[in-house]
Parts: sequence; C-alpha cells; structure tokens
Amino acid sequence: MLRARWFDGRSSQPRPVHVALVPARGGPALVLHASGAAPLRLEGCQVGWPERWSARTAPQQGAVVDLGEAGSLEVDDAAAWHAARRAAGARAGVRERLQTRWPALLAGLLLAAVAAALFYRHATPWLAAQLTRHVPLAWEQALSRQALRQMDDGVLTPSRVTPERQQALRARFDALVAHMPALPARYARYAPRYTLDFRRGLGANAFALPGGTIVVTDGLVEAAGAPGLGDDAIAGVLAHEIGHVAHRHTTRMLVEQGVVQMGLGLALGDVSGLLATGSSALTGLAYQRNHEREADCHALALLRQAGLPSAPMADLLLAMGRGKAAKEGGRPPDKGKTEAESSPGWADWLGSHPATAERARQLRAGQAPHCS
Repeated sequence: MLRARWFDGRSSQPRPVHVALVPARGGPALVLHASGAAPLRLEGCQVGWPERWSARTAPQQGAVVDLGEAGSLEVDDAAAWHAARRAAGARAGVRERLQTRWPALLAGLLLAAVAAALFYRHATPWLAAQLTRHVPLAWEQALSRQALRQMDDGVLTPSRVTPERQQALRARFDALVAHMPALPARYARYAPRYTLDFRRGLGANAFALPGGTIVVTDGLVEAAGAPGLGDDAIAGVLAHEIGHVAHRHTTRMLVEQGVVQMGLGLALGDVSGLLATGSSALTGLAYQRNHEREADCHALALLRQAGLPSAPMADLLLAMGRGKAAKEGGRPPDKGKTEAESSPGWADWLGSHPATAERARQLRAGQAPHCS
C-alpha cells in the first residue's frame, strides 16, 4: 500500500488515501482506498501512468497519476511507486524504453535512419511513379503551355534558325518518334503528342516539357554545327529529351517533391520552411540525376532502333561542357581524367546531372551499366 493524495475533482482539497497496484490482464490495475468510502478500482487502460525517465537515477519528485474522470493522484515516494508497478507486472513501453535505455535509443535511431533511407531511395520514387500514372495528359499539356508562355515573357525570344533548317530538324525529330521503343509498362497507355519548338536563349540547351513539347535553343543548333558533330548529335539530344517525356519525368518530379514533403510532415510534424526547401532541393537533385540516367537509357534504345550512332551526342555533350567551363572562367577536365576525378566530389553530388565525362563515355560505347 502506498500513501498518496487524491484530488477527486469535486474539492480543491486533497484527500489522504492508500493505493494498491494489483496484477491484472493487460497490465496492473489501481485500487484506491479512501476512508469512509468503498475501494475504487481502475483498470490499467483507465489510468494515465507516469513514465520513468531514468532506470538508474532515483526520482527527485513524486509521481503524478492521471485517473481520468476520477481526478488525479500525487505519490511522494516515486521510487516505491515504480517498484510497485514492476511488482504488479508492468512492462515498459517503447517510448519509456527509449527514454531510459541507451541501447534501445540507439537501436530506435538506427531503425529510423534505415527506414528514412529506404523511404527516400525506394518508396518515394516507386510511389511517385504509381501516382503519376493517374495524372491526366490534359493537365500536363496545360502546364506546359503556361510554363512556355512565362518563359517567352522572360528568358526566351523567337528563334533565328531559318524555317528550312527548322523543317529539316523536325523531320529528324518525327523520324525518331516513329522509332519509339516500347514505353514502360506503368505508362503503356500514355500517348502524348510530341512537338518540337525552337527558341533563342539559355545558351546551348534543350529541354522537355510535360505532355510532349520539346524546346531546342539556337545555341544548341549552333554548337552542333561545329566540325565533327552535325545533325546526328542533335538527334541524340532529341532522343534524350523524348525519354524525359516518355517517362514523365517533370510530372514525377512534382509528385516526388510532394511525397517527400508528406513524409517529412508525418515524421517531424510541423516542418519549417527552411527545412522543407532544403530537403526538396537536395532530394530533387538526386531524383533528377536518376531521371537523367533513365533518359540516357531511353536515348540509347531509341537511337539503336533508328539506326543512328550515339557517339555524336557524347561529343556534343563534351563540347557544351567545355563551352560552359570557358564561359564561367573555369577549365575543362584534364586529359586522361574523368570529370569526377578532376572536380571535388561534393560538386557532383550537388549537380542535377551525372558527371558529363562519364556520361559521354557510356554514350560513346552505346551502353551504360544502369541500363537494363
């Protein structure tokens, strides 16, 4: 029997009582003995049991026990209270074990880290791919029109490539689309209308918008006019961008960011704007690199179907990389070294594309290890 003070909720004055903890199914039951009244029995599920923070340090304060509608108890001898609970068959819950046992805490942290890594590496891309299947094509096309309209009002201007040259490149583009390999099974019914547009701006570049629109800049057409390149190099870039559309990478990226934010919210509760933005940026870069590799694999398969070489695309990527380095005041990778060997590893990790030199080597070989 333990001495305690009972606040029954009817009076502001506590009543001296004795408390017994007795074994019962589902955990100890609490029996409260007050003078002049019949014993009050509360089952374990009716009691808000106080947790113990340290299994080795004696409590400095008493235990406060929530009795629900019956009020509350104050027990001065907290050590005797916890000993009585153990004697009555109480078992520490997961939260209490994490608070009182270092091995349990470390195991919980390790399990949480593994779960977060698996969610990030496998669950998020898989879930995003499945959810993307249900995004309407009409929504993607409306998003593309709006995005291109905004870019035309800002960073892009009408192309200066001659109509004849545009027509020739569109013919190459249509021929590529006609040789499209089979789409992934999850997008077997996805049927975008592939179109090729030309703009001036953003340097030597090409990008795909969801729903089938692919934009090539004048700078890319000019870069492909260098000796040793030609239209086969542009065809390789177009095949890569077609891969982005076929695999719905832009839509998947939007969905992936939503899944990451949902996961952070479930794990951490109210996520601050800075943490949300940082996590979106870092995870977005990682997923973008995977998308780029997937688009490269699609390009290799498409060029193989069309009977076109992939080496010109590799040469164009290297030429664009050298041009970008020269424009930014840097220097291209040393001869005999890959880009990963001639630049710090964190720079590659923070990039949205795989290492250019390694990509070019794989494209020139016509095969990459990650392409199944």
